Parts: sequence; structure tokens; C-alpha cells
Amino acid sequence: MKMPWVFLHAIKDYYEMPWLLSGYPGLKATFNITCSLIEQLGLYRDPLKNDYFLSLLKPHPSELDEASRAWLIKICKSTRYETMVKPIARFAVLYQKEQFTDTELIELETLFMLSWCGNYLRQENKLVKVLMQKGAGFTQAEKTELLYSLCSFVETILPFYTTLQNSGVISISTTPYNHPILPLLIDIDNAKQANVHTTLPENPLSLKEDAIEHVERAITLYEKTFGKKPTGFWPAEGAVDEESISIYKEHNLRWTATDEAILFRSLERQERSALYKPYLFNGMTIGFRDHGLSDLIGFTYRFKAAHDATDHFIHALDQIAKKQNDSTVFVILDGENAWEFFENNGYGFFTTLYKNLAKTPWCKMVTMDEVSKFKSVLKLGKLAPGSWINGNFDTWSGDKEKNRAWELIYQTVRDIDNFSGVISTEVAEKIKYHLLASECSDWFWWYGNGHVTEFAYEFDNLFREHLITIYRLLKIQPPLDLFEPIMTHKSSASFLIKPQGDITPVINGNHKSFFDWLGSGSIDERKIYSTMDRTRGPIDIIYYGNNASSVFLAFEGNLASLEKSTVLQIAIEETGEKLAFPIDKAYDHKGDKLVLGERLECVLSREHFNEYEGVHLHFDIIHENKIIQSMPGFGPLFIDLAETRVDNWFV
Repeated sequence: MKMPWVFLHAIKDYYEMPWLLSGYPGLKATFNITCSLIEQLGLYRDPLKNDYFLSLLKPHPSELDEASRAWLIKICKSTRYETMVKPIARFAVLYQKEQFTDTELIELETLFMLSWCGNYLRQENKLVKVLMQKGAGFTQAEKTELLYSLCSFVETILPFYTTLQNSGVISISTTPYNHPILPLLIDIDNAKQANVHTTLPENPLSLKEDAIEHVERAITLYEKTFGKKPTGFWPAEGAVDEESISIYKEHNLRWTATDEAILFRSLERQERSALYKPYLFNGMTIGFRDHGLSDLIGFTYRFKAAHDATDHFIHALDQIAKKQNDSTVFVILDGENAWEFFENNGYGFFTTLYKNLAKTPWCKMVTMDEVSKFKSVLKLGKLAPGSWINGNFDTWSGDKEKNRAWELIYQTVRDIDNFSGVISTEVAEKIKYHLLASECSDWFWWYGNGHVTEFAYEFDNLFREHLITIYRLLKIQPPLDLFEPIMTHKSSASFLIKPQGDITPVINGNHKSFFDWLGSGSIDERKIYSTMDRTRGPIDIIYYGNNASSVFLAFEGNLASLEKSTVLQIAIEETGEKLAFPIDKAYDHKGDKLVLGERLECVLSREHFNEYEGVHLHFDIIHENKIIQSMPGFGPLFIDLAETRVDNWFV
């Protein structure tokens, strides 16, 4: 493995999530564990052989060449600063450095591992506790001991899940083998069915046989891992169509799940209450997730205190319960990536939520296995194709880069089918392995528009290498196309541009003068989310800046979608003040002003910030007590009120 993300989430999330739940008797949940995760966790029986990053982490820094050293430092500095680096004092100091002595690099490596250790390890692992208390001055021997201790811990994760499933605390599902978008493998035209405006790749093929093999391999691996066959699948990215449901049914699966957008596209009626029941389609139970509630946990509650977030969530459930008897609410979300945005890996949020749910008599948590046995279900006449992202497949097809990746797969399949030579059973299995791996949804996630990562080119190379390897196994020359990068240049840093100078724009809701906001900073909300996605809300871009007397803000996006009585709430972290401005009418009072026109523009008096030289601001778009969007997506916006910006002055 080139990237260390499985190892890092293993020591932070994979054990911790069910561990937190298991501490509250009566609470239950369903966990989905993908086949690739099962196999990758198994590789940590020999971690230094199978994890490239760990193989660089173990040696003394003096043994590394410059390229390896630079790559290792890049990974160590990829940790989220506010929630994981900043709370560890020495890590925060080292994080700012560009050059490291060998002694400092040993410290950086050790602190990097410690920063990723979850609450379970910090509470239960003696070595982690000792090193966290020491805080600095780590030796090569301590770093090595920590590395091996954490690798040993990884081996306990899947047995822990098995124990909890056997005791009825959790149910476990899995996903087709290499996490493919099954409906697109079966028929790429499903992309057009879900979004008539999308563009299809040229000369497509149906890869239905591969789709079936992904399902069968997943069932085999699940049984080998957990001692019995799975009863349900979470399809990769919630991607469904009628044909994939038939495949699941033919393989004796009882349930699956996807997003509410699919339900509403499948039903003739559009009542919200229709969401809160399990459905039966072609003999399969389907749960449709409440998109809003799921995203509140995944994207919004990290900005709230634990008790406020919990109260808000339980109140939302209470409102559903009062409107509809015997409701079943499906809350489904990413189980690993959200928590590094929360303080203390979400520990305060989860413990408060679970404690309150355990003592809420009208609310009962159930597993999907239990839901699949419900007698009260609704029948679904048809199932629209789509995924849990915008109800379509645009994240994995439709633009130039994504379609190019599909076209390379199709060409490789044609060349395999047309190969006239003799292929041994062993080579055939290797070819199938690389072909199935190339069909993983993750490659298409990073191609084209929508998601950004600093490791884009590594992903691009890995994808093409799977197809190149197939040709080498066939002992024929790979097409030159496979050696040309698909990915165009893009950087996650582009979402944030800092102010270049003081600004004094006219606040009128119009953006007709270039010079009005010249030198302002900007945040592109569309580029912030990398490993996660959501319905982001109406605001795409935030502009900001200040002068000696005021702070200026402007919000651009789909403002026409904002309903009456919508409020812009601005929270000031340093003072605790929350300013609420109704956006359907102009506001002008004591130096504060807000105007909605072509865009939403606002000015705040410096009086709000007392004598602070810098402030952190957070913005919520709220309608009828429901948070439509929380911004910025990366955390509170820091505005340096004392910065002179002399170095940025220009004419």
C-alpha cells in the first residue's frame, strides 16, 4: 500500500466507533466494512512489507534518501491542524517547520502517530498513554515500539466486530468487492437515466459479469472473515438500480440502503413522511437515508457543543415521531472521515448522544438486519437509478477525465477478450484482480471536477498502473495512452485565498465594480470537501476582508433558492456572540449592514470584536430552525485584524 490511510483510520476510528456504541446497553447500529478494508487490515500482519509509509517510518531518518524523507514529511504534515495537531503542543511547533534535523524528524513521526491515536488507545494502551504524557523528546526506540504496538492493535479490529455481531450489538454489512459503482458497470447508460444532461464515455461496454463477480467475491470474503454469509449490502456510494437489486436478490441478500433522493425519484408522490418507512422492491428491503439528519452529523455538528448538537438531533427525531407513528429513520453516513473535523475525534459528541438516546423511551435503535424482518413495509413499484450524491452518478461519470478513465477500461477489456494467446489460470486470476481493482469508484471520485486532493497524481498513477499491469501479464505492449496522465493540475490549496490588502467596498448586493472587492480573500466551498461529500447548500463562494473600522463579507451562489424567513447567523468564537440577520430584508444599524441582491453582502462593525487582534467567524444559513449550510467547510474563518499586509501592497 502506498498511502497510510487504512493504518491511520484503524488506530483512530475502526475500533473506536463500535467501542463507543458498545458502552451503552440497548443501543445498536449497523456497520459496513468493505472488502478492500478487510483485505488491507489483514496486510498489517506484515506491516513493513505491505505499507510503504510504515516502511519509511521505521528506519532512523539518517537512513532515508532525500525523496523518501520529503514524502514522509509531506504525509506527517497532512494531518488536520485545528483538531489533531494544535492540541499537541510540540506537534504544533514542529508542524510549522520546513527543515528537520534527524532528532526533530523522529519527534515529528512519533507525534504524527500519536495524533492519529483515537480515544480508545489514549485511554487503554499503556504505551500511548506514557508517550502522550511525555509529549516531546522521543527516541528512535520509542518510535519503533509505538509503531509495532499500533500494528498489533490493528489485528484486533475485525475480531472485535465479530464479537459484537455475535452478541447482537451490531450487524455488519459489506459492499461489492472493489467498491465499484455497480449500476455503471452493468450499464453506463444509467448515468444518463439519472441525469439526462450527462455525457457518456465513447464506445461503452456492459461489464455485468464483473458486477456479479464483485458481489460473489464480497460474499466469499465476508463469510471467511466473520464466519457466516452477509444478509445485506451497502452499495458503494449508495448506488442502485433495478438490475443491481436483482443481482443482490439472486445471491440471497435481504436488504440494502441508499439515499432519500432515490426514493423521491421513484415515487409518484413526494410527501416527506414517505421517507420514514422501510420499502420492499423485488423482494429486497431498502432503507432510504434521511439526507439532512445524516449530514448534520457528518458536516454540521462539529461546529456545535456536544450537548447542543445532541439536543438538536433528538429534537429532530421527536418532530418526526410526533408527525408519524411507528417511524423508521435511516441515518447513514461516512464512518471514518468526519471525526477528524470534530474536537477530540467526536468523543464528546458520541458519548453525549449515546447517553441521551439510551434514556429516551420513545426512541429505539435497531440494526438493518432487524429492519429486514419488519412486517410493516411499503412496496415500491419501481426504483430510479442513482447514488447518495445528488441522486445521480455525476461524481463517477460525465466529464472528460472521468469518461476517459472508463474508455481506458473498456479498451483494456476488449484487448483481453481479443487476446489469442494462452493464459495460465494463475495469470488469468492476476488479470481479473487488476481489472476489478480498476473498476473501483475511488479513481473516478478524484478525476474531473468536484473533489481535490494533494495526492491526485498518486491516485492517477495507481489507476493506470492496474491497466498497464494487465498488458504486461499478457506480454504485450501497453497502449501509449495508459502512460499519459488523465489528471489535470489542481490543488486543494486553491479553495482559500487570503486578503491582499484592506478593502472598503460599497455594500449594495451588487458585484458590478471590480475594484470594490479588489484584494479581498475568498473561500471556494465547492473545493473544500475531498474524501466526503454532501448537499453543500446554496453558498458556493465567500469573499471577506476588513479595514480599520469594519469586517466585510459577501456570499455568492444559488441565492434564488433561499426561502423567506431565512437567517444568516454569524458566530464570533472569541466573544461567544451570535449575530442573526434575516436576509429577506435589508438591515442597517450601528455599523452593521446586510443587503441581498445579486449576492449577499454584509459589513460588521469592529465594535463586535472588542480589542481582539484576530477573530474566528463561523456562518450558518438557517431556515425554520433547520441549518441549511454551515460555513466554512474547513472550520472557523480566521480574520487577522492586526495584519498590516505591507508586503502585499501593489498598484
